[in-house]
Amino acid sequence: MRVEIAPGVRVFVDVDGPGLVPDGAGMRERPTVVFLHGGPGFDHCTGKSTLSGLSDCAQFIYYDHRGHGRSDRRPLTECALDIWADDVVRLCDALGVVNPIVFGQSFGGMVAQRYIARHPAHPGRVILSSTSAHFGLARKLAWFERLGGAAVRDAAEAFWTRPDAATLKAYYVSCMPFYNTTPQDPQIGERTTLTPEILMHWAKGEKKTMNLLPGLSRAQCPVLVLAGDQDPVTPIDDARDIAAALPEQWVQFHAVAGAGHGAWRDKQNEAFAVLRRFIAAQAQQSKSTP
Repeated sequence: MRVEIAPGVRVFVDVDGPGLVPDGAGMRERPTVVFLHGGPGFDHCTGKSTLSGLSDCAQFIYYDHRGHGRSDRRPLTECALDIWADDVVRLCDALGVVNPIVFGQSFGGMVAQRYIARHPAHPGRVILSSTSAHFGLARKLAWFERLGGAAVRDAAEAFWTRPDAATLKAYYVSCMPFYNTTPQDPQIGERTTLTPEILMHWAKGEKKTMNLLPGLSRAQCPVLVLAGDQDPVTPIDDARDIAAALPEQWVQFHAVAGAGHGAWRDKQNEAFAVLRRFIAAQAQQSKSTP
């Protein structure tokens, strides 16, 4: 379904799992997780394909960021972190979601970081998964060379410094196979609705200059930083930077050994256990709140 979150702005939304479940003589409210997909230029399918196993512990709301996927197309001037971050609040208001667990994966984690800075009192909890707070090109290149050699490093450098259709195609072929440590289902990519013009706009502009670390000090709720220690595109040291920038009383950091981008894709049991504990703590907190 498409939901209007602002006048004339509709985003595609899908829901996995009930928000209320029978519990004795009444109904029990479950946590609501709002999933922010990666990219930019991808859609929610990459998350839904792998995270559906968690819908037994929470209601998951998936949506395509403004301008992405099955959402209405929007001008590139609206494709900016501040707008995408504010859209999280707009979407929750439209759906009546209060105290969401906002789950940002990769680029979605960058949106979630800006959301923390702009709306610190809005979420109940935040998950920052396989994400970065700054461009950090040198770290990416070092990891791609470590995992794939000089040719893979050169392909990564070509795209991130000279983004165009040719360097993007070479990046997909040479670099993306090293995102994870285990083979991934190729049909996930095939079923994704791409908007490459947004990726190009981002890679040429805001991506290069962003620094999300200062805004993280505004966090007012528990924040889980989850990362794989073999991730070349959002390296583990980027996750450590994020954890260090968050208030000590709120941050939880978990590195998954042997996992790449989206740790649950390689080490599902360990990553899901961490996510379940974090989500369950929200349910317990809600239950104890009068």
